[in-house]
Amino acid sequence: MMPTMAVAHEPTRADWDTARLDAWIEPRLAQVEAALSRWVGNDAPAPLGDAMRYAVLDGGKRLRPLLVLAANEAVGGHAQAALRAACAVELIHAYSLVHDDMPCMDNDVLRRGKPTVHVQFGEANALLAGDALQALAFELLVPGDGSIAPAMQAQLCRLLAWAAGSLGMAGGQAIDLASVGRMLDESQLRRMHYLKTGALLQRSVEMGAACALAPVAADALAALRDYGAALGLAFQVVDDILDATADSATLGKTAGKDAAADKPTYVALLGLDGARAEAMRLLAQALAALDRAPRTGAALDTQALRALAHMVVERDR
Repeated sequence: MMPTMAVAHEPTRADWDTARLDAWIEPRLAQVEAALSRWVGNDAPAPLGDAMRYAVLDGGKRLRPLLVLAANEAVGGHAQAALRAACAVELIHAYSLVHDDMPCMDNDVLRRGKPTVHVQFGEANALLAGDALQALAFELLVPGDGSIAPAMQAQLCRLLAWAAGSLGMAGGQAIDLASVGRMLDESQLRRMHYLKTGALLQRSVEMGAACALAPVAADALAALRDYGAALGLAFQVVDDILDATADSATLGKTAGKDAAADKPTYVALLGLDGARAEAMRLLAQALAALDRAPRTGAALDTQALRALAHMVVERDR
């Protein structure tokens, strides 16, 4: 469900400063990187395995895995299930970038500061690498060692499939491709961005919560879901701003490509100031959702989620 457009309170700076957030992120990123290195592409035939590892390792913000882990910690969840879910969402994200960069889609040549996968390995290997990464994402969620309960496995797979399919990334990309050269109104643009980018970020939060070891109250789950929806849309609004204002070296991908391709963006629709105001409004909405989380009984620890929301909106790349 997309976030509503109600006006929220003005966002205040996260209680965590940058140093504390960095201290929280560093060990979790190390854990995710080690798991991805262990699980991705090692047994695949060359050059497929090389292309898979090139697409995933040594690059990216890893925001989606961090959201999984933060939500999981907020609800007191299954650490191993959350690590697998964190890696799975990153693999789905990586596969989508590999395919989106191909000539039949966005035809981009730079990603994460290096040549895109199809430039490095050829289009056929890029297509196969994306396919293999998508399959591996779901394989990670269903280990055969009994470490994750079948019901939890099923819920994680359902959430991830929802985010990746026609009601998520694939649907959003289809709208994006059909909208080149067209001016969308704000409702249409919001739907496109929510599906293409926001859905996977929202489901990352929900997947972290789905790893809970004990039942989570319905109002707490609703708060996390609404937080993820608002944050997911905010991320894409900021991406639109950075595409219009930052250079390629800073972004690690081709800057200005949306305008060059005549794609609808928040900057094109609202202008830079309007897009920045929309990003702040969505940040406020995300934080307000966490404010609705229960504060008694099994209260959620949402400090990491709050700090990550500020990081998303205040980032420069």
